[in-house]
Amino acid sequence: MTFDDAQRQPGKAGQAARPPTGAETLLLGLKRSGIDYIFANSGTDFPPIIEAFASLDEESVPSPVIVPHETASVGMAHGYYLVTGRPQATMVHVNVGLANSAMGVINAASDNIPVLVMSGRTPITEHGRRGARVTPIQYGQEMYDQASLVSDVCKFHYEMRYPEQGDLLAARAVSLAMSEPKGPVYFSMPREALMDTVPAAVSRGASVQRPATAPWPDPGAIEEAARWLAEAERPLVICQRGDVEGRVGALIAELGERFAIPVVEPFSIRNVMRSDHPMFLGYDVKEPLAEADVVLVLDSAVPWMESLHRPAPETRIIQIGPDPHFQRMPIRGYQADLAIASDARPALAALMETMCPAAEKVEARRERYARAAETRRKSAGERAVQGCGSPMSAEWMSHCISEIMDDRAVIFSELGVVPNAMNVKHPNRMFSNPHSGGLGWGLPAALGAQLADRDRLCIACIGDGSYMFANPVACHQIAEALELPVLTIIKNNGMWNAVRRSVVSAYPEGAAAKANSMPLTSLEPSPDYTQVAMASRAYTERVEHGDALPAALQRALNVIRKERRQAVLEVKVAISDRN
Repeated sequence: MTFDDAQRQPGKAGQAARPPTGAETLLLGLKRSGIDYIFANSGTDFPPIIEAFASLDEESVPSPVIVPHETASVGMAHGYYLVTGRPQATMVHVNVGLANSAMGVINAASDNIPVLVMSGRTPITEHGRRGARVTPIQYGQEMYDQASLVSDVCKFHYEMRYPEQGDLLAARAVSLAMSEPKGPVYFSMPREALMDTVPAAVSRGASVQRPATAPWPDPGAIEEAARWLAEAERPLVICQRGDVEGRVGALIAELGERFAIPVVEPFSIRNVMRSDHPMFLGYDVKEPLAEADVVLVLDSAVPWMESLHRPAPETRIIQIGPDPHFQRMPIRGYQADLAIASDARPALAALMETMCPAAEKVEARRERYARAAETRRKSAGERAVQGCGSPMSAEWMSHCISEIMDDRAVIFSELGVVPNAMNVKHPNRMFSNPHSGGLGWGLPAALGAQLADRDRLCIACIGDGSYMFANPVACHQIAEALELPVLTIIKNNGMWNAVRRSVVSAYPEGAAAKANSMPLTSLEPSPDYTQVAMASRAYTERVEHGDALPAALQRALNVIRKERRQAVLEVKVAISDRN
Protein backbone atom coordinates (compact mmCIF):
# COMPACT_ATOMS: atom_id res chain seq x y z
CA MET A 1 0.00 0.00 0.00
CA THR A 2 1.33 3.46 -0.92
CA PHE A 3 0.60 6.71 0.87
CA ASP A 4 -1.81 7.80 -1.86
CA ASP A 5 -3.58 4.43 -1.55
CA ALA A 6 -3.96 5.08 2.19
CA GLN A 7 -5.80 8.29 1.34
CA ARG A 8 -8.17 6.58 -1.09
CA GLN A 9 -8.89 3.23 0.52
CA PRO A 10 -11.48 2.62 3.28
CA GLY A 11 -10.40 1.31 6.63
CA LYS A 12 -10.63 -2.32 7.72
CA ALA A 13 -14.19 -2.06 8.95
CA GLY A 14 -15.53 -0.42 5.81
CA GLN A 15 -14.86 3.07 7.09
CA ALA A 16 -15.09 5.95 4.65
CA ALA A 17 -11.92 6.99 2.88
CA ARG A 18 -9.96 9.61 4.83
CA PRO A 19 -6.57 11.26 4.80
CA PRO A 20 -3.83 9.23 6.54
CA THR A 21 -2.60 10.16 9.98
CA GLY A 22 0.99 10.91 10.79
CA ALA A 23 1.31 7.50 12.44
CA GLU A 24 0.04 5.78 9.28
CA THR A 25 2.41 7.65 6.96
CA LEU A 26 5.28 6.73 9.30
CA LEU A 27 4.50 3.00 9.40
CA LEU A 28 3.97 2.82 5.65
CA GLY A 29 7.22 4.70 5.07
CA LEU A 30 9.17 2.40 7.39
CA LYS A 31 8.02 -0.68 5.49
CA ARG A 32 8.83 0.90 2.15
CA SER A 33 12.30 1.77 3.43
CA GLY A 34 13.06 -1.88 4.24
CA ILE A 35 12.11 -2.10 7.92
CA ASP A 36 10.58 -5.54 8.59
CA TYR A 37 10.24 -5.35 12.38
CA ILE A 38 9.64 -2.70 15.02
CA PHE A 39 10.86 -3.93 18.40
CA ALA A 40 8.50 -1.96 20.62
CA ASN A 41 8.05 -1.14 24.28
CA SER A 42 4.85 0.86 24.29
CA GLY A 43 3.57 3.68 26.45
CA THR A 44 0.81 6.28 26.64
CA ASP A 45 2.25 8.05 23.59
CA PHE A 46 1.51 4.98 21.44
CA PRO A 47 -2.31 5.16 20.86
CA PRO A 48 -1.97 6.61 17.32
CA ILE A 49 0.69 4.00 16.45
CA ILE A 50 -1.46 1.16 17.80
CA GLU A 51 -4.49 2.48 15.95
CA ALA A 52 -2.47 2.72 12.74
CA PHE A 53 -1.32 -0.90 13.08
CA ALA A 54 -4.94 -1.96 13.54
CA SER A 55 -6.19 0.16 10.62
CA LEU A 56 -3.63 -0.65 7.92
CA ASP A 57 -3.06 -3.83 5.95
CA GLU A 58 -0.52 -5.80 7.98
CA GLU A 59 1.46 -6.60 4.82
CA SER A 60 2.07 -2.89 4.23
CA VAL A 61 3.63 -2.12 7.63
CA PRO A 62 6.50 -3.60 9.68
CA SER A 63 5.63 -6.42 12.07
CA PRO A 64 5.33 -5.12 15.64
CA VAL A 65 7.27 -7.16 18.21
CA ILE A 66 6.51 -6.63 21.90
CA VAL A 67 9.73 -6.32 23.90
CA PRO A 68 9.27 -5.99 27.69
CA HIS A 69 12.51 -4.05 28.20
CA GLU A 70 14.17 -1.43 26.02
CA THR A 71 17.69 -2.84 26.37
CA ALA A 72 16.46 -5.98 24.65
CA SER A 73 14.78 -4.02 21.85
CA VAL A 74 18.00 -2.40 20.61
CA GLY A 75 19.98 -5.61 21.19
CA MET A 76 17.55 -7.60 19.04
CA ALA A 77 17.84 -5.09 16.21
CA HIS A 78 21.63 -5.27 16.58
CA GLY A 79 21.72 -9.07 16.33
CA TYR A 80 19.20 -9.13 13.47
CA TYR A 81 21.45 -6.87 11.41
CA LEU A 82 24.57 -8.93 12.08
CA VAL A 83 23.12 -12.02 10.40
CA THR A 84 21.07 -10.33 7.66
CA GLY A 85 22.60 -6.96 6.80
CA ARG A 86 19.12 -5.41 7.03
CA PRO A 87 18.44 -2.59 9.52
CA GLN A 88 15.48 -2.75 11.87
CA ALA A 89 13.68 -0.28 14.13
CA THR A 90 12.91 0.14 17.81
CA MET A 91 10.13 2.24 19.31
CA VAL A 92 10.06 3.18 22.99
CA HIS A 93 8.17 5.39 25.43
CA VAL A 94 9.29 9.05 25.59
CA ASN A 95 12.36 10.01 27.65
CA VAL A 96 12.17 7.17 30.16
CA GLY A 97 12.09 4.50 27.47
CA LEU A 98 14.84 6.25 25.56
CA ALA A 99 16.97 6.37 28.71
CA ASN A 100 16.69 2.59 29.00
CA SER A 101 17.59 2.30 25.30
CA ALA A 102 20.67 4.49 25.55
CA MET A 103 23.11 1.71 26.43
CA GLY A 104 22.03 -0.33 23.42
CA VAL A 105 22.33 2.73 21.19
CA ILE A 106 25.88 3.29 22.50
CA ASN A 107 26.73 -0.32 21.62
CA ALA A 108 25.25 0.07 18.13
CA ALA A 109 27.26 3.24 17.53
CA SER A 110 30.47 1.56 18.69
CA ASP A 111 29.96 -1.30 16.22
CA ASN A 112 28.55 0.86 13.37
CA ILE A 113 25.21 -0.93 13.47
CA PRO A 114 22.36 0.82 11.60
CA VAL A 115 19.39 0.84 13.98
CA LEU A 116 16.43 3.19 13.62
CA VAL A 117 15.55 4.32 17.16
CA MET A 118 12.20 6.04 17.65
CA SER A 119 10.58 7.29 20.80
CA GLY A 120 7.41 9.07 21.70
CA ARG A 121 7.68 12.61 22.92
CA THR A 122 5.36 13.89 25.61
CA PRO A 123 2.58 15.99 24.00
CA ILE A 124 3.62 19.56 23.32
CA THR A 125 0.16 21.09 23.83
CA GLU A 126 -1.99 21.19 26.95
CA HIS A 127 -5.37 21.47 25.24
CA GLY A 128 -7.12 22.28 21.99
CA ARG A 129 -5.42 19.69 19.74
CA ARG A 130 -5.83 15.96 19.21
CA GLY A 131 -3.13 14.31 21.24
CA ALA A 132 -2.86 17.06 23.87
CA ARG A 133 -1.85 16.13 27.42
CA VAL A 134 -4.28 14.07 29.45
CA THR A 135 -2.17 12.57 32.29
CA PRO A 136 0.21 13.93 34.96
CA ILE A 137 3.19 11.97 33.61
CA GLN A 138 2.97 13.96 30.39
CA TYR A 139 4.14 16.92 32.44
CA GLY A 140 6.70 14.96 34.41
CA GLN A 141 8.27 13.48 31.28
CA GLU A 142 8.76 16.79 29.46
CA MET A 143 12.39 17.68 28.59
CA TYR A 144 14.07 20.65 26.98
CA ASP A 145 16.19 18.36 24.80
CA GLN A 146 15.06 14.73 24.83
CA ALA A 147 17.37 13.84 21.94
CA SER A 148 20.37 14.72 24.14
CA LEU A 149 20.03 11.29 25.77
CA VAL A 150 21.39 9.68 22.57
CA SER A 151 22.35 12.47 20.16
CA ASP A 152 26.07 12.21 20.95
CA VAL A 153 26.19 8.69 19.48
CA CYS A 154 23.60 8.98 16.70
CA LYS A 155 24.26 10.03 13.12
CA PHE A 156 20.96 11.89 12.92
CA HIS A 157 18.32 13.11 15.36
CA TYR A 158 15.09 15.01 14.83
CA GLU A 159 11.63 15.65 16.25
CA MET A 160 8.67 14.99 13.96
CA ARG A 161 6.68 18.21 13.50
CA TYR A 162 3.87 17.46 11.04
CA PRO A 163 1.89 14.37 10.00
CA GLU A 164 3.07 14.52 6.39
CA GLN A 165 6.70 14.07 7.54
CA GLY A 166 6.24 10.40 8.46
CA ASP A 167 7.33 8.82 5.18
CA LEU A 168 10.12 11.37 4.66
CA LEU A 169 11.54 10.77 8.14
CA ALA A 170 11.49 7.00 7.62
CA ALA A 171 13.28 7.22 4.27
CA ARG A 172 15.84 9.75 5.44
CA ALA A 173 16.63 8.00 8.71
CA VAL A 174 17.14 4.59 7.09
CA SER A 175 19.25 5.97 4.24
CA LEU A 176 21.51 7.84 6.68
CA ALA A 177 21.82 4.83 8.99
CA MET A 178 22.89 2.61 6.09
CA SER A 179 25.38 5.10 4.58
CA GLU A 180 29.03 4.56 5.57
CA PRO A 181 30.15 4.74 8.24
CA LYS A 182 26.90 3.11 9.35
CA GLY A 183 25.31 3.75 12.70
CA PRO A 184 22.14 4.37 14.70
CA VAL A 185 19.73 7.24 14.01
CA TYR A 186 16.98 8.69 16.19
CA PHE A 187 13.82 10.71 16.01
CA SER A 188 11.00 11.47 18.44
CA MET A 189 7.29 11.71 17.70
CA PRO A 190 4.90 13.97 19.63
CA ARG A 191 1.36 12.61 19.85
CA GLU A 192 -0.05 15.62 18.03
CA ALA A 193 1.95 14.93 14.86
CA LEU A 194 1.08 11.22 14.98
CA MET A 195 -2.67 11.76 15.50
CA ASP A 196 -3.16 14.63 13.09
CA THR A 197 -4.13 13.88 9.48
CA VAL A 198 -2.26 14.95 6.38
CA PRO A 199 -3.86 18.11 4.91
CA ALA A 200 -5.51 17.56 1.54
CA ALA A 201 -3.50 20.42 0.06
CA VAL A 202 -0.17 18.72 0.84
CA SER A 203 1.41 17.01 -2.16
CA ARG A 204 2.00 13.33 -1.42
CA GLY A 205 4.88 12.52 -3.78
CA ALA A 206 6.82 9.36 -3.04
CA SER A 207 9.89 9.87 -0.84
CA VAL A 208 12.64 7.57 -2.08
CA GLN A 209 16.15 7.85 -0.63
CA ARG A 210 18.84 5.21 -1.07
CA PRO A 211 21.94 4.89 1.11
CA ALA A 212 25.05 6.56 -0.27
CA THR A 213 27.46 4.28 -2.08
CA ALA A 214 30.44 3.10 -0.04
CA PRO A 215 33.70 5.06 -0.37
CA TRP A 216 36.12 3.78 -3.04
CA PRO A 217 39.90 3.73 -2.60
CA ASP A 218 42.17 6.34 -4.14
CA PRO A 219 44.27 4.56 -6.82
CA GLY A 220 47.43 6.45 -5.91
CA ALA A 221 47.11 5.55 -2.25
CA ILE A 222 46.49 1.91 -3.14
CA GLU A 223 49.64 1.84 -5.29
CA GLU A 224 51.68 3.20 -2.40
CA ALA A 225 50.18 0.74 0.10
CA ALA A 226 50.75 -2.15 -2.33
CA ARG A 227 54.39 -1.13 -2.78
CA TRP A 228 54.96 -0.96 0.98
CA LEU A 229 53.44 -4.40 1.52
CA ALA A 230 55.33 -5.92 -1.42
CA GLU A 231 58.65 -4.59 -0.16
CA ALA A 232 58.01 -5.64 3.44
CA GLU A 233 59.92 -8.51 4.98
CA ARG A 234 57.43 -9.01 7.80
CA PRO A 235 54.03 -7.58 6.79
CA LEU A 236 51.01 -8.03 9.07
CA VAL A 237 47.24 -7.62 8.73
CA ILE A 238 45.18 -6.54 11.74
CA CYS A 239 41.38 -6.82 11.62
CA GLN A 240 38.53 -6.84 14.12
CA ARG A 241 35.42 -7.19 11.97
CA GLY A 242 34.25 -7.56 8.40
CA ASP A 243 31.05 -7.07 6.45
CA VAL A 244 27.99 -9.09 7.43
CA GLU A 245 28.13 -11.12 4.20
CA GLY A 246 31.65 -12.40 4.99
CA ARG A 247 33.20 -11.07 1.78
CA VAL A 248 35.87 -9.10 3.62
CA GLY A 249 36.88 -12.25 5.47
CA ALA A 250 37.20 -14.16 2.20
CA LEU A 251 39.41 -11.44 0.72
CA ILE A 252 41.65 -11.25 3.79
CA ALA A 253 42.04 -15.03 3.72
CA GLU A 254 42.98 -14.86 0.02
CA LEU A 255 45.45 -12.03 0.64
CA GLY A 256 47.10 -14.02 3.41
CA GLU A 257 47.24 -17.21 1.34
CA ARG A 258 48.58 -15.63 -1.86
CA PHE A 259 51.24 -13.44 -0.31
CA ALA A 260 51.98 -15.31 2.96
CA ILE A 261 50.90 -12.37 5.12
CA PRO A 262 49.88 -13.32 8.66
CA VAL A 263 46.63 -12.05 10.18
CA VAL A 264 45.70 -11.31 13.79
CA GLU A 265 42.33 -10.30 15.26
CA PRO A 266 42.99 -8.42 18.50
CA PHE A 267 39.89 -7.48 20.50
CA SER A 268 37.74 -9.15 17.86
CA ILE A 269 34.13 -8.01 17.50
CA ARG A 270 33.05 -10.20 14.56
CA ASN A 271 35.41 -13.01 13.65
CA VAL A 272 37.00 -12.57 10.23
CA MET A 273 39.29 -15.58 9.73
CA ARG A 274 38.52 -19.26 10.06
CA SER A 275 40.44 -20.72 12.97
CA ASP A 276 42.54 -23.18 10.94
CA HIS A 277 43.74 -20.81 8.22
CA PRO A 278 47.51 -21.28 7.86
CA MET A 279 48.14 -17.54 8.05
CA PHE A 280 45.93 -16.89 11.07
CA LEU A 281 48.02 -16.18 14.17
CA GLY A 282 45.10 -15.78 16.56
CA TYR A 283 43.96 -12.95 18.80
CA ASP A 284 47.11 -11.79 20.61
CA VAL A 285 48.72 -8.91 18.71
CA LYS A 286 51.77 -8.41 20.93
CA GLU A 287 54.44 -10.58 19.26
CA PRO A 288 53.26 -10.21 15.62
CA LEU A 289 53.14 -6.43 16.01
CA ALA A 290 56.56 -6.26 17.65
CA GLU A 291 58.28 -7.86 14.66
CA ALA A 292 56.19 -6.37 11.80
CA ASP A 293 57.74 -3.77 9.49
CA VAL A 294 54.51 -2.88 7.64
CA VAL A 295 51.04 -3.24 9.20
CA LEU A 296 47.75 -3.11 7.31
CA VAL A 297 44.97 -2.16 9.75
CA LEU A 298 41.51 -2.89 8.32
CA ASP A 299 38.56 -1.02 9.84
CA SER A 300 39.82 -1.62 13.37
CA ALA A 301 39.03 1.00 15.97
CA VAL A 302 41.40 -0.47 18.58
CA PRO A 303 44.13 -2.42 16.76
CA TRP A 304 46.40 -2.57 19.81
CA MET A 305 46.79 -0.91 23.20
CA GLU A 306 49.21 1.99 22.97
CA SER A 307 50.22 1.56 26.63
CA LEU A 308 51.05 -2.15 26.23
CA HIS A 309 52.34 -3.03 22.77
CA ARG A 310 52.96 -0.04 20.57
CA PRO A 311 54.70 -0.75 17.23
CA ALA A 312 58.31 0.28 16.66
CA PRO A 313 58.76 3.88 15.42
CA GLU A 314 60.08 2.71 12.05
CA THR A 315 57.08 0.41 11.42
CA ARG A 316 54.83 1.81 8.70
CA ILE A 317 51.10 1.67 9.42
CA ILE A 318 48.36 1.66 6.75
CA GLN A 319 44.85 2.35 8.04
CA ILE A 320 41.94 1.44 5.73
CA GLY A 321 38.21 1.80 6.42
CA PRO A 322 35.16 3.92 5.63
CA ASP A 323 36.41 6.26 8.36
CA PRO A 324 40.03 5.22 8.97
CA HIS A 325 40.54 7.83 11.69
CA PHE A 326 37.29 6.94 13.55
CA GLN A 327 36.17 10.53 13.87
CA ARG A 328 33.48 9.71 16.44
CA MET A 329 36.27 8.99 19.00
CA PRO A 330 37.51 12.23 20.61
CA ILE A 331 40.92 10.74 21.48
CA ARG A 332 42.53 8.17 19.19
CA GLY A 333 46.25 8.52 18.58
CA TYR A 334 47.03 5.49 16.45
CA GLN A 335 49.78 5.97 13.89
CA ALA A 336 48.62 6.28 10.28
CA ASP A 337 51.45 6.72 7.78
CA LEU A 338 48.83 6.15 5.11
CA ALA A 339 45.08 6.50 5.73
CA ILE A 340 42.75 5.34 2.95
CA ALA A 341 39.03 6.08 3.23
CA SER A 342 37.41 3.08 1.56
CA ASP A 343 35.15 0.15 2.00
CA ALA A 344 37.48 -2.72 2.89
CA ARG A 345 36.36 -4.93 -0.01
CA PRO A 346 37.39 -2.80 -2.99
CA ALA A 347 40.55 -1.76 -1.14
CA LEU A 348 41.60 -5.38 -0.59
CA ALA A 349 40.75 -6.34 -4.15
CA ALA A 350 42.77 -3.41 -5.50
CA LEU A 351 45.73 -4.23 -3.26
CA MET A 352 45.86 -7.83 -4.46
CA GLU A 353 45.66 -6.74 -8.07
CA THR A 354 48.47 -4.22 -7.60
CA MET A 355 50.91 -6.08 -5.33
CA CYS A 356 53.92 -7.77 -6.93
CA PRO A 357 56.17 -9.07 -4.15
CA ALA A 358 59.21 -11.20 -4.94
CA ALA A 359 58.20 -14.88 -5.02
CA GLU A 360 61.19 -15.98 -2.94
CA LYS A 361 60.28 -13.47 -0.23
CA VAL A 362 56.74 -14.82 -0.06
CA GLU A 363 57.78 -18.45 0.12
CA ALA A 364 60.45 -17.75 2.70
CA ARG A 365 57.86 -16.66 5.24
CA ARG A 366 55.01 -19.00 4.25
CA GLU A 367 56.31 -22.06 6.10
CA ARG A 368 57.28 -20.02 9.15
CA TYR A 369 53.85 -18.50 9.66
CA ALA A 370 52.01 -21.71 8.85
CA ARG A 371 54.08 -23.46 11.51
CA ALA A 372 53.34 -20.69 14.01
CA ALA A 373 49.61 -20.96 13.27
CA GLU A 374 49.68 -24.73 13.79
CA THR A 375 51.60 -24.35 17.05
CA ARG A 376 49.01 -21.87 18.30
CA ARG A 377 46.12 -24.21 17.54
CA LYS A 378 47.85 -27.18 19.16
CA SER A 379 48.72 -25.20 22.28
CA ALA A 380 45.19 -23.85 22.59
CA GLY A 381 43.74 -27.35 22.28
CA GLU A 382 46.03 -28.73 24.95
CA ARG A 383 45.24 -25.88 27.32
CA ALA A 384 41.52 -26.42 26.82
CA VAL A 385 41.69 -30.13 27.64
CA GLN A 386 43.66 -29.40 30.80
CA GLY A 387 40.70 -27.37 32.05
CA CYS A 388 38.25 -30.27 32.12
CA GLY A 389 37.71 -30.33 35.86
CA SER A 390 35.49 -28.87 38.55
CA PRO A 391 35.09 -26.01 38.18
CA MET A 392 36.05 -26.17 34.51
CA SER A 393 38.14 -23.58 32.71
CA ALA A 394 36.62 -21.08 30.32
CA GLU A 395 38.85 -22.61 27.61
CA TRP A 396 37.31 -26.05 28.09
CA MET A 397 33.80 -24.59 28.06
CA SER A 398 34.63 -22.70 24.85
CA HIS A 399 36.10 -25.80 23.22
CA CYS A 400 32.99 -27.84 24.01
CA ILE A 401 30.69 -25.15 22.64
CA SER A 402 32.78 -24.97 19.49
CA GLU A 403 32.34 -28.71 18.99
CA ILE A 404 28.53 -28.45 18.73
CA MET A 405 28.56 -25.59 16.22
CA ASP A 406 27.83 -26.60 12.65
CA ASP A 407 28.81 -24.50 9.62
CA ARG A 408 25.91 -22.06 10.07
CA ALA A 409 25.78 -21.76 13.85
CA VAL A 410 26.55 -18.36 15.39
CA ILE A 411 27.55 -17.46 18.91
CA PHE A 412 27.13 -14.14 20.70
CA SER A 413 29.77 -13.90 23.39
CA GLU A 414 29.61 -11.33 26.15
CA LEU A 415 32.54 -11.92 28.49
CA GLY A 416 31.81 -15.55 27.63
CA VAL A 417 33.91 -17.72 25.33
CA VAL A 418 37.68 -17.62 24.84
CA PRO A 419 38.15 -17.03 21.09
CA ASN A 420 41.53 -18.78 20.99
CA ALA A 421 39.89 -22.00 22.21
CA MET A 422 37.20 -21.92 19.53
CA ASN A 423 37.29 -23.60 16.13
CA VAL A 424 35.19 -21.37 13.88
CA LYS A 425 34.91 -22.38 10.24
CA HIS A 426 33.73 -19.17 8.55
CA PRO A 427 33.65 -15.40 9.06
CA ASN A 428 30.83 -13.98 11.17
CA ARG A 429 30.27 -17.03 13.31
CA MET A 430 31.51 -15.51 16.58
CA PHE A 431 30.23 -12.09 17.64
CA SER A 432 31.71 -10.44 20.73
CA ASN A 433 30.39 -7.49 22.70
CA PRO A 434 31.25 -4.08 21.21
CA HIS A 435 34.14 -2.15 22.71
CA SER A 436 31.64 0.26 24.29
CA GLY A 437 31.03 -2.44 26.90
CA GLY A 438 27.34 -1.82 27.51
CA LEU A 439 26.49 -5.09 29.24
CA GLY A 440 23.28 -6.98 28.59
CA TRP A 441 23.88 -7.11 24.82
CA GLY A 442 24.61 -10.78 24.12
CA LEU A 443 21.30 -12.49 24.93
CA PRO A 444 19.04 -9.95 23.13
CA ALA A 445 21.38 -9.97 20.12
CA ALA A 446 21.08 -13.76 19.92
CA LEU A 447 17.29 -13.41 20.07
CA GLY A 448 17.38 -10.97 17.15
CA ALA A 449 19.55 -13.34 15.12
CA GLN A 450 17.22 -16.24 15.90
CA LEU A 451 14.21 -14.20 14.77
CA ALA A 452 16.00 -13.57 11.48
CA ASP A 453 16.71 -17.28 10.95
CA ARG A 454 14.69 -19.69 13.06
CA ASP A 455 16.52 -22.77 11.76
CA ARG A 456 20.03 -21.58 12.59
CA LEU A 457 21.62 -22.54 15.89
CA CYS A 458 21.99 -19.25 17.78
CA ILE A 459 23.98 -19.36 21.01
CA ALA A 460 24.37 -16.68 23.67
CA CYS A 461 27.35 -17.34 25.94
CA ILE A 462 27.46 -14.68 28.61
CA GLY A 463 28.97 -14.10 32.01
CA ASP A 464 26.75 -14.25 35.06
CA GLY A 465 26.99 -10.49 35.54
CA SER A 466 26.13 -9.87 31.89
CA TYR A 467 23.16 -12.21 32.22
CA MET A 468 21.69 -10.05 34.99
CA PHE A 469 22.29 -6.91 32.93
CA ALA A 470 20.31 -8.47 30.07
CA ASN A 471 17.04 -8.32 32.02
CA PRO A 472 16.70 -12.10 31.68
CA VAL A 473 13.03 -12.22 32.72
CA ALA A 474 12.23 -10.06 29.71
CA CYS A 475 14.54 -11.97 27.37
CA HIS A 476 13.21 -15.41 28.27
CA GLN A 477 9.64 -14.13 27.94
CA ILE A 478 10.51 -12.89 24.43
CA ALA A 479 12.01 -16.26 23.53
CA GLU A 480 8.88 -18.08 24.65
CA ALA A 481 6.43 -15.61 23.13
CA LEU A 482 8.15 -15.61 19.72
CA GLU A 483 9.11 -19.31 19.88
CA LEU A 484 12.82 -18.58 19.50
CA PRO A 485 14.89 -21.70 20.35
CA VAL A 486 18.03 -19.88 21.51
CA LEU A 487 20.70 -21.74 23.49
CA THR A 488 21.81 -19.59 26.43
CA ILE A 489 24.97 -20.55 28.32
CA ILE A 490 25.61 -18.66 31.55
CA LYS A 491 29.29 -18.68 32.48
CA ASN A 492 29.05 -18.52 36.25
CA ASN A 493 32.26 -17.61 38.06
CA GLY A 494 30.45 -15.78 40.86
CA MET A 495 31.91 -12.35 40.19
CA TRP A 496 32.62 -9.51 37.83
CA ASN A 497 35.92 -11.06 36.81
CA ALA A 498 36.76 -8.34 34.28
CA VAL A 499 36.71 -5.83 37.16
CA ARG A 500 38.87 -8.13 39.32
CA ARG A 501 41.43 -8.55 36.51
CA SER A 502 41.54 -4.79 35.99
CA VAL A 503 42.32 -4.23 39.67
CA VAL A 504 45.04 -6.89 39.68
CA SER A 505 46.57 -5.36 36.54
CA ALA A 506 46.60 -1.85 38.01
CA TYR A 507 47.69 -2.86 41.54
CA PRO A 508 49.39 -6.29 41.31
CA GLU A 509 50.86 -5.97 44.78
CA GLY A 510 48.02 -3.93 46.22
CA ALA A 511 45.78 -4.66 49.16
CA ALA A 512 42.79 -5.53 46.97
CA ALA A 513 44.75 -8.16 45.02
CA LYS A 514 45.85 -9.80 48.26
CA ALA A 515 42.47 -9.61 49.98
CA ASN A 516 40.48 -12.78 50.59
CA SER A 517 37.49 -11.04 49.04
CA MET A 518 38.08 -8.12 46.68
CA PRO A 519 35.62 -5.26 47.27
CA LEU A 520 32.97 -4.50 44.64
CA THR A 521 33.51 -7.62 42.54
CA SER A 522 31.62 -10.52 44.10
CA LEU A 523 28.24 -11.77 42.87
CA GLU A 524 27.90 -14.28 45.69
CA PRO A 525 25.66 -15.76 46.87
CA SER A 526 24.93 -16.78 43.32
CA PRO A 527 21.23 -17.04 42.44
CA ASP A 528 19.92 -20.18 40.78
CA TYR A 529 19.79 -18.66 37.31
CA THR A 530 18.00 -21.68 35.90
CA GLN A 531 14.93 -20.76 37.94
CA VAL A 532 14.66 -17.48 36.03
CA ALA A 533 14.57 -19.33 32.71
CA MET A 534 12.24 -22.03 34.03
CA ALA A 535 9.63 -19.35 34.67
CA SER A 536 9.33 -19.12 30.88
CA ARG A 537 9.26 -22.89 30.38
CA ALA A 538 12.86 -23.12 29.16
CA TYR A 539 14.81 -26.37 29.30
CA THR A 540 17.51 -25.88 31.95
CA GLU A 541 20.52 -27.65 33.45
CA ARG A 542 23.30 -26.74 35.84
CA VAL A 543 26.75 -28.10 34.95
CA GLU A 544 29.50 -28.09 37.56
CA HIS A 545 32.09 -30.54 36.18
CA GLY A 546 33.79 -30.27 32.81
CA ASP A 547 33.25 -33.95 32.03
CA ALA A 548 29.49 -33.40 32.10
CA LEU A 549 29.40 -30.46 29.70
CA PRO A 550 29.49 -32.24 26.30
CA ALA A 551 26.49 -34.42 27.18
CA ALA A 552 24.59 -31.47 28.65
CA LEU A 553 25.15 -29.51 25.46
CA GLN A 554 23.81 -32.42 23.41
CA ARG A 555 20.69 -32.65 25.57
CA ALA A 556 20.10 -28.93 25.12
CA LEU A 557 20.53 -29.30 21.34
CA ASN A 558 18.00 -32.11 21.25
CA VAL A 559 15.43 -29.89 22.96
CA ILE A 560 16.14 -27.05 20.55
CA ARG A 561 15.89 -29.27 17.47
CA LYS A 562 13.01 -31.53 18.47
CA GLU A 563 10.87 -29.33 20.72
CA ARG A 564 11.83 -25.98 19.16
CA ARG A 565 12.11 -24.21 22.51
CA GLN A 566 14.83 -22.31 24.31
CA ALA A 567 17.44 -24.07 26.43
CA VAL A 568 19.60 -22.63 29.22
CA LEU A 569 22.75 -24.10 30.76
CA GLU A 570 24.31 -22.59 33.86
CA VAL A 571 27.98 -23.61 33.75
CA LYS A 572 30.28 -23.30 36.75
CA VAL A 573 33.61 -21.89 35.54
CA ALA A 574 36.86 -21.23 37.37
CA ILE A 575 38.11 -17.70 37.94
CA SER A 576 40.94 -16.90 35.55
CA ASP A 577 43.37 -14.06 34.95
CA ARG A 578 43.22 -14.67 31.18
CA ASN A 579 39.48 -14.41 30.49
